[in-house]
Amino acid sequence: MASLMELKEIFRSADAVCFDVDSTVIREEGIDELAKFCGVGDAVAEMTRRAMGGTVTFKAALTARLGLIRPSYEQVQKLISDNPPQLTPGIRELVSRLHQRGVQVFLVSGGFQSIVEHVALQLNIPTANVFANRLKFYFNGEYAGFDETQPTAESGGKGKVIAHLKEQFHFKKVVMIGDGATDMEACPPGDCFIGFGGNVVRKQVKEKAKWYITHFDELLKELEER
Repeated sequence: MASLMELKEIFRSADAVCFDVDSTVIREEGIDELAKFCGVGDAVAEMTRRAMGGTVTFKAALTARLGLIRPSYEQVQKLISDNPPQLTPGIRELVSRLHQRGVQVFLVSGGFQSIVEHVALQLNIPTANVFANRLKFYFNGEYAGFDETQPTAESGGKGKVIAHLKEQFHFKKVVMIGDGATDMEACPPGDCFIGFGGNVVRKQVKEKAKWYITHFDELLKELEER
């Protein structure tokens, strides 16, 4: 097991950094915001809490929550335009600094492609570097389920994405940063996990992560060290 010093060295010399999105890159949980927007906020927030605690499989929780929300295409688009996701303080600067250093940045999320791509655009991250769940709609715009073949639709999916990135781009060192159990589980194959508690603290992650931060400035400082 790597020490904190070794993890910091991996971060400083990483080829790629993968960020979770909900409650990490943005301040809110996208699915909870969508649920509130569609009038089923409380019921879905409780399901999210259980899913993030790691007590139910991610796919089961996602299926149940979306079954309650049943968002239409129009509702998703209106949510993005009326209540755009709020970036977490410091993330814009951190991503910009990583880009300057030639580090590839990816958004790996159990959230929804349309919302995550909107976030990527604000951070100058190419949409090809977005891995998220795709909602499906009928021709009339009604909810038709989600693409269950996406790796991010199931537990362990973020690790699969990292394994795929390593294989495709021959990355030697990949860092995963996030607030939840699904992010921590991505290492290995990720080489370093950094727990993030700036928006919400997940007890399990705070206790188990060797490196736990509450502000992205802490990572910016690490990059200034060399």
